Amino acid sequence: MSLDEKFIPVQTSFYEMVGNFFKQIAKFFGYPENPGMPTIYDVPSELYARSQFLDNLPNHRTFWPPVQRPETWFEMIFGPAPKIDAVPKYIYESKEEGFYNFYIENYKNIYFLPDWVSEFVQVRLNLCLDITLLETIREVLFVGLMIYSQIVILRIALSWYIYINPYTFPWCYLAAAVDWTEDVLQGIVPAILGVNITGSVFLGIIGVIADSLNHLVFTMPFLPSEGEQTKLLINQQLKDVLVFHYLPILWYRYPIPNDIREFWYTERPDILNYMQTAYKDLDIQFLPDKIIQELNRQNLKTELTQIHDSLITQNNHLTNDIPTEILSNETISQIQIFVSSIISLSENFDTFVFADMIKLF
Repeated sequence: MSLDEKFIPVQTSFYEMVGNFFKQIAKFFGYPENPGMPTIYDVPSELYARSQFLDNLPNHRTFWPPVQRPETWFEMIFGPAPKIDAVPKYIYESKEEGFYNFYIENYKNIYFLPDWVSEFVQVRLNLCLDITLLETIREVLFVGLMIYSQIVILRIALSWYIYINPYTFPWCYLAAAVDWTEDVLQGIVPAILGVNITGSVFLGIIGVIADSLNHLVFTMPFLPSEGEQTKLLINQQLKDVLVFHYLPILWYRYPIPNDIREFWYTERPDILNYMQTAYKDLDIQFLPDKIIQELNRQNLKTELTQIHDSLITQNNHLTNDIPTEILSNETISQIQIFVSSIISLSENFDTFVFADMIKLF
């Protein structure tokens, strides 16, 4: 018999003694008749299931300050530049879902732009597929917050050296960049044991804002609300993901950007054929504007040609149907003038009208 097995009876008797002790104390409060504090109201099953689902999601783990991973000798000496640890997007294509599908792992702490902000960026600013500008802005903001946090740390450290006057050159610039935070937070953040912790609190706020940029996900060309929660087998593990697939809703509400349609027409006709086949029942224009204008010109020219031919035919019928024996010389001359006017009008009709219609298109 091992030593652990010998202590099992002692452990069991100790648990029973402690349990009986608390039961005796609970009897003074009406135990077991007293059920205790009232329970909370029943939570709706859907809301409870949703909360349980969110609680079971993993966290997107990042670090602040960001972990330094030098890759060159220069970075080993001077340190690597801070980089965003963004949520990766996995883009895929399929015959059923289309060419602009992607999915991301579903985390508890990821953020999205509001739908109205994402719609404004895509429709008004024309940032639909190429979101390099948005990612650059996020990178610059992240690096800026990182640099400013180091300035705050230096200002806090400088305040502990009483023999350095922070309001003399060159320290005055450092104080001017940070001391305004004390004016804002001085009445909100109290001092602890006579020590001003405003700078430390502000440093924590900067860290939270900068770290939240790691969890920000751009869903262009989709709206964030179009994500579908599902499970996928990734690296032999079943994970919760958000899938964005099929036709983006903004491409149905608004015209597809012309540069995208030109790219389909010139370089990716397979995407154009898929869009025209899969969504032929929807009133969506997939051809570029210049092709549409050219088709409109051809249709207009065909219609004008038909009108011209119709006028010529009517002119010939009019000339052949009038008996010559009932016409006087004056009447014949008037008819000839009228016919020549019709011919002149029919010949110049497509020139003037076609030119005006081209301006409209």
